[in-house]
Amino acid sequence: MNKKVIAAVVGAIVIAAGAAYVMRGSAPAAQAQKGKGAAQGPVLVNVVKPQRQDVPVVQQSNGTVTAVSMVDLHPQTTATIRKVHIKEGQFVKAGELMFTLDDRADQASVEKAQAQVARDQAALADLERQYRRAQELFAQKFIAQSQVDTLRSQVEAARALLASDAAAAKASRVSASYTAIRAPMTGRVGAINVYPGSLVQLATSLTTITQLDPIHVSFTLPENVLGDLLAAQRAGTVPVEAAAGSAAPVKGALSFVDNAVDPAAGTIKVKAQFDNRANALWPGQYVTAKVTVRTLKDAVVIPQAAVVNSVRGTFVYTVGADQSAVQVPVQRVHTFGLNAVVTGLKGDEIVITDGKQNLRPGGKVRVAQENSGAPAAKRGKKGAAA
Repeated sequence: MNKKVIAAVVGAIVIAAGAAYVMRGSAPAAQAQKGKGAAQGPVLVNVVKPQRQDVPVVQQSNGTVTAVSMVDLHPQTTATIRKVHIKEGQFVKAGELMFTLDDRADQASVEKAQAQVARDQAALADLERQYRRAQELFAQKFIAQSQVDTLRSQVEAARALLASDAAAAKASRVSASYTAIRAPMTGRVGAINVYPGSLVQLATSLTTITQLDPIHVSFTLPENVLGDLLAAQRAGTVPVEAAAGSAAPVKGALSFVDNAVDPAAGTIKVKAQFDNRANALWPGQYVTAKVTVRTLKDAVVIPQAAVVNSVRGTFVYTVGADQSAVQVPVQRVHTFGLNAVVTGLKGDEIVITDGKQNLRPGGKVRVAQENSGAPAAKRGKKGAAA
């Protein structure tokens, strides 16, 4: 076989292979082109009905438990401890006897002052009798007026001396009372630093008393909620919850809002007061505080999963009367848990939650499952603000 015949055979084989390749590639393209003209089937979606409810706007913050008042007990005189009447950790009532100091010197001073008062009273009584007698003698012209005036001056001086010594006696009794140290308030006793026989002075710390009921929790809130917080405080009691670790939360009320915002941190200091009869909170304890700054009345609540964010804004898809997807613009007002409070919905729509990624406005939908939305709303009702 000559060279020309061989070349012709090879060329025919190449042409046939190319034609077969082109035919194979054109078949899928034709099928795809044909599919474009076919109508797209309805998209399978899950839906939910919006819930209308009052939604509290809750702010959460870390706080510290602080005592309403705490007293570091010191003696008011220098003496020796005679008896300790309380124990460490004991709860005491206001006025309860806690320590007794050696009062022998003070009692002696009181008795001396009282004796001086008695002597002054006797001297004054004698001068008053002389003064009355002198007035009678002067009326009968037996003595001169100068003698009467002298006795009157002596009576006035004796009265002043009696008043002075009576005040000194009162001061002695006050000093003597310092030897009986009583609880200035109701609270819990801390560590006791002295014992019977200890010499104490003004600078000696005997113990501390901490008031545990009621008790405060101090925490901070962001300055952007200050307006709502003050408005809620003007309207009435602002509820606050505090919980330490896994313990059950304790309910209280807002009691203090600081008079200035911290410009460095952008926060405002606040305090809440709690009844603490069960001693659920302890001074210095680290707790989580939740405060309701306002309540959104009759708000429209939907799952956050239903909200779509795009470059054109925030919207949700609802199911129209003809089973088509309708795009409704909404504004997210508040989020809590898995839910969100929105505006832009009347509350009677059917909102699409799942399958949104395949939807276009006007596209047909087929509902696979309808949820009431109530369980999610209840779970998120007490959640913190976003």
